[in-house]
Amino acid sequence: MVPINSRHWNSPDTRLRDALAAGNSSTRLKAALAIGTRPAPDFIDALVARCAIEPDFFVRDMLTWALTRHPSEITVPKLCAELSSERAQARSQALHTLSKIGDKDAWPALTRSLLHDSDDDVARSAWRAAVVLVPDGEKAVLAAELASQLGRGDRDVRLSLSRALVALGDVIEPILKAATASHDPTVRAHASATRRLLHDPDAGFDLAVDEARRVVALGPDRKEETAC
Repeated sequence: MVPINSRHWNSPDTRLRDALAAGNSSTRLKAALAIGTRPAPDFIDALVARCAIEPDFFVRDMLTWALTRHPSEITVPKLCAELSSERAQARSQALHTLSKIGDKDAWPALTRSLLHDSDDDVARSAWRAAVVLVPDGEKAVLAAELASQLGRGDRDVRLSLSRALVALGDVIEPILKAATASHDPTVRAHASATRRLLHDPDAGFDLAVDEARRVVALGPDRKEETAC
């Protein structure tokens, strides 16, 4: 006798879910592409769950794309729930996906703890998501929150923070100006480099940092003298 559920185990939906967990990254990529090409709400939980553990960058990007193809009223609450996960990748990827969806209803879920997350990848994802989702009336508050982390991390982390701040526009100018008077030379240099990027978006970050460090080391007056 053929089991009643045999069709279920051989269904295309089941095969796609199995493919998302395949050992071969190419298979997982194709599965995410197929789900995004023909979106169906039944796959959302599987996509979100895979985001939390997927080791391949390109597959993660495809998972995010597949989620953006589904109705935001279903995906956004599930992604927001991931923000409290103990797994850093789950938080980071959920934030990244929320930034791509761009639904401002997710803004309340971007807590201060996420913006200050001890995991750099999570914090960077939170900064990027925050500048996309923040309401206009809260940009100054967000700018101050982000500026409190000036000087954090390595070059890539600082560049991410500078880009997030610059994306907020002129509202960051007085906050950065105040930060250039910090007692911490690293904070002063980072704030000065970010100000330069704000006024000259084409300026390279590394050049801006080098220039800022010279100003911090020599002082603005001596900088002007050496430039003559």
